[in-house]
Parts: sequence; C-alpha cells; structure tokens
Amino acid sequence: MDAKAMKIEAARAALEHVTSGMRLGIGTGSTAEEFVRLLAVKVAEGMKIIGVPTSERTAALCVQLGVPLSTLEETPELDLTIDGADEVDADLSLIKGGGGALLREKIVASASAKMIVIADESKIVDTLGRFPLPIEVNRFGLKATETAVRKAAASLGLSGPLTLRMTGGEPFVTDGGHLILDASFGRIPDARALSDALHAIPGVVEHGLFLGLADLAVIAGSTGIRTLVPAR
Repeated sequence: MDAKAMKIEAARAALEHVTSGMRLGIGTGSTAEEFVRLLAVKVAEGMKIIGVPTSERTAALCVQLGVPLSTLEETPELDLTIDGADEVDADLSLIKGGGGALLREKIVASASAKMIVIADESKIVDTLGRFPLPIEVNRFGLKATETAVRKAAASLGLSGPLTLRMTGGEPFVTDGGHLILDASFGRIPDARALSDALHAIPGVVEHGLFLGLADLAVIAGSTGIRTLVPAR
C-alpha cells in the first residue's frame, strides 16, 4: 500500500470503534480527513453521531460531507476522539500539531472518555523527537517566549533550532490566533519533564506532546493493520 492507502485503511479500522449515538471528537490532518470521508458514508447510511471538530478545516469538511456537528460548549463531554499523529511511541505518547491544530486537538482529546490514534507505520518511533515539536505561543512577547523555551530545553540537555512556522511568506496563525514555534530538539528522553517545563512558560499556550491521552493506536502498514495499546 502507498501512504494514502495506509491512511485510509487505518481510518477504516478506527471507524469500527464508532457506534451510533456517540459524541465524537474528530481530528485534524490528512489521516483524520480520510476518517471523516468514511464516517460521512456511515452517516448517510443512517449512523447517528454528533461530531466536535478540532479545527476550522475539519469543520468545513464535515459540513461539506454532511457530518452533523456540535461544539464543546454544547457537548462538553465526548465518548471518543479519533485523530492522527505525527509520532507515536510504545507508550502511545504522541507528537501532534503538524497541521497547526494542537491546542484544540488537546482540548477535545482531554474532554473524551477515550482517544484512538490513526496513523501509518512511518509515524512509529522508539523515542519522540524526530518530528519537530510544535509549540503554540502567544504573539505578545514572542522573542521573550522563544528565549525562555531555549533555556527550558537547555536545562534538560536539549538544543536545536526553533523556527517560527510560516505560510505564504507570513507567520502561520492558528485557529486560536496564536503562532507556532517548531522545535527541532531531536531525541526527547524525558517528554514529561519537557512538557512540564514548557507549560511553566507564560507565553506558551500549548505544545504538541500528548502524554497519557491515547488509549489505542490503529497503525496501517505494508502487511496490514495492527493495534497498539500503551506499554505503560
């Protein structure tokens, strides 16, 4: 299977965990979009779900395909979130945010009783950090926040470029109106310590380390589908 076919098969396998009547968090990214397309077919066939999207992009696709939507204000507790990931380790710790929706993705996942990750086998890593870590930051005090992030990383033995994410020659702006620093720290031996250090910086709104949130990963590879549960 090519990469697109693997994403579709992972999404199809995850859809088997969705039952009529569910309140469903719906993720962002290329794999999540394949899930939305398959979900829309089930909805057209009569499945009753209500979806809470993690981005404006996902919301627009759901509206286009007829997937009924709600908000966390209207539906603050969800049964299940299905979302992709940029990296997955053996504990099902994740790096997310390549699509720029990490804040809303984390809020939605935290409001869910269960989270299923869908990905292709290229996203599996022994240790998080190969993919640059997205850090969502406030516009105000950007340079001061960047300096604080560098110091926090250095205190944990981490270093590497911090790059302001750009799109079309302008800074990328999240749905929440924030900016993103992509941190190329490389291997992150203690993701929990880094998470705590970043959360202690006032200018950091959120980061892309998703720790202890995923309950199951559906991984598509050249030999088929496999499911992973946390090693912890």
